[in-house]
Amino acid sequence: MHFHVSNMSCGGCAKSVTRAVQVLDGNAKIDIDLTSREITVRGAVDAPRVVAALKRAGYEARMLGA
Repeated sequence: MHFHVSNMSCGGCAKSVTRAVQVLDGNAKIDIDLTSREITVRGAVDAPRVVAALKRAGYEARMLGA
């Protein structure tokens, strides 16, 4: 799953985003591209839960593609 995280802009943000997703699935693989502000998540989580977890952590996210 690919997401755009509009207010992710630094390494600290990337760590916070990673932690927020790994609370849902400790084994999830998260790839982060700070330049495009996009993340890719692979694991046993669904998109609405990822978006909700990021929102709780202070990040606005939306899923990209279908």
